[in-house]
Amino acid sequence: MAAPLWLHRVDLLVAPGEHHHQIDVLLDQRGQLEAWGAGVAGRASALGLQPTAAEGWLLAPTLVDPHSVLEQPWSATEENLHSLAAAAAAGGYGTVALLPWASPWRDRPERLQGLHWPQPLRLRAWGSFSRDGADQDLAPHRDQIEAGALGLACGDALPPLALLERGLLLAEMAERPVLVAPRHAALTAAGFVREGVEALRAGWPLDPLASETLPLQTLLALAAAQATRRLVLMNLSTAAAVRALEAHPSPPAATVSWWHLLADAANLAPTAQGWRVVPSLGGPADRQALIGAVRAGLIRAVSVHHLPLDPEEQWLPLDQRRAGVAGHGAPHGLVLPCLWQELVVGQGWHPAELWQALCWGPAALLGEQPERLEVGSRRWLLFDPAAAAAWDPATSLSRAANQPLQGQLIRGQVRACGLMEPQHWCLEAAGFPSG
Repeated sequence: MAAPLWLHRVDLLVAPGEHHHQIDVLLDQRGQLEAWGAGVAGRASALGLQPTAAEGWLLAPTLVDPHSVLEQPWSATEENLHSLAAAAAAGGYGTVALLPWASPWRDRPERLQGLHWPQPLRLRAWGSFSRDGADQDLAPHRDQIEAGALGLACGDALPPLALLERGLLLAEMAERPVLVAPRHAALTAAGFVREGVEALRAGWPLDPLASETLPLQTLLALAAAQATRRLVLMNLSTAAAVRALEAHPSPPAATVSWWHLLADAANLAPTAQGWRVVPSLGGPADRQALIGAVRAGLIRAVSVHHLPLDPEEQWLPLDQRRAGVAGHGAPHGLVLPCLWQELVVGQGWHPAELWQALCWGPAALLGEQPERLEVGSRRWLLFDPAAAAAWDPATSLSRAANQPLQGQLIRGQVRACGLMEPQHWCLEAAGFPSG
């Protein structure tokens, strides 16, 4: 068992509106948060501990991923429950909510069983809006909710309007959220980069704006007509969508993928991972509009939206490959460092604003209480913004083949987390923990 840990002069982000600078913190030998503030130095000295210099580091609540994909939790070669749990913990994610997209599709109570992680990790599950995800018939909504589903989710495109209206009118989900993608697959014209100057210059197959804006207008009208239902828009991707939300008197909650806040058609190398995503990647104006919407609270949560591919799929040509970016592992650990550099360092966000997007906003969307640091809890992470290491997917805890940013220098690291065993913490040497 590890010795207790004395963090000296660490920044502390306790909860929304509660932030302390350069304070001492004591963690016990099991990784539980024991105390902070006045008296810690005396208690730690009495235990014979030496302080760990933590000036510039941040101790904060664990993060929340509102939706990701795990198709075969027990037998998949690309990702399973065990590898996903280890990867999420290494990245500081204490809660992950899984979409019903699976084989078999998780559309009934018995298919929601067995999706558990050991405490203090939390694994949540979305139920399915339609049977088998086929958008032909409604799944048993009430049965799924009673079996523990946090809400209902559709596929990666807008289901038929008649089916969606019928399910909302029946209201078997009551106050639980219904997650819908504002995307019309037929209107994409098989394109996978949003139309724009950058995409035209690169010669990528173009995805018209209308594939998002037309279904979005339908969903905004439906949200106004069904005001007592909790529609949630999944993964907005365009500046036009942001403008539509801004113009709506009472816009529904929405999410955005972390990758759409980081990458666009102008800053991503032609050979890089991350072009083939759903919804399609946009240009710089789209990315900046999404960032502004997150900061303003118009988009309430940033998703990891992990969709792992196996090595055979990853070898296919880009236009034949399933769309998805792996966001976990030390890659789940990519989300916080990359967005810290982009938003806190690059655009002057306060750390609490980033936590609103990665932690408190997603928790509210899932119907959970806001994460907070508490004595006796292991749901904390220790982040060092200055650590730097080249990212190598070969050392990742995730088994997904489609991990972005290979070989790039990543600034920022989750050095320790109460979700991990203390022997896996990385408090001195730079570099991501290998587990």
